[in-house]
Amino acid sequence: MSVDLSKLTVVHYPDPCLRKVCEPITEFDGDLKALTDRMREMMHEGRGVGLAAPQVGVLKRLFVMNITGEEQDDMVFINPEIHDMHGAREAEEGCLSIPEVYVRIRRAGECTIKARNLKGEPIELNGQDLLCRVWQHETDHLNGTLILDRMGPSDKIATKKRLKELEAAYREKRRR
Repeated sequence: MSVDLSKLTVVHYPDPCLRKVCEPITEFDGDLKALTDRMREMMHEGRGVGLAAPQVGVLKRLFVMNITGEEQDDMVFINPEIHDMHGAREAEEGCLSIPEVYVRIRRAGECTIKARNLKGEPIELNGQDLLCRVWQHETDHLNGTLILDRMGPSDKIATKKRLKELEAAYREKRRR
């Protein structure tokens, strides 16, 4: 996986790469480590709690996350799968790829994630609340699903103007 890390940027809605299903990662090498390091930097710069590879234009099953903001708490999940979801909870979510949009989303309050670490070793963790929510949000990105697909009718009305602005900005950027 050869990616020009100097050109990575967070892509914004409605960029089509946000709607693609990502490919599994099969090589656990220095390029993968460099990509995750850059994604962690970008996540912190954007003050996000998670960042998935398609959000930087890389269509691979990978995300980074950190719910504390402390760099030592950064986590990397490769080829993640969510299991054993329990207890629906609703909370506000935002997304680095949909700036200035915050909507109420109902997600499982507890779940298990199975994934690989940077060495390709299997990991399995149980989580609750925000940790579980971030796992679900970022895994949604790997499947081409956005918070826009999960929001209710009132949020659809409330975000309509901002989404039109993002669509216009995307069209303008494409024209240049």
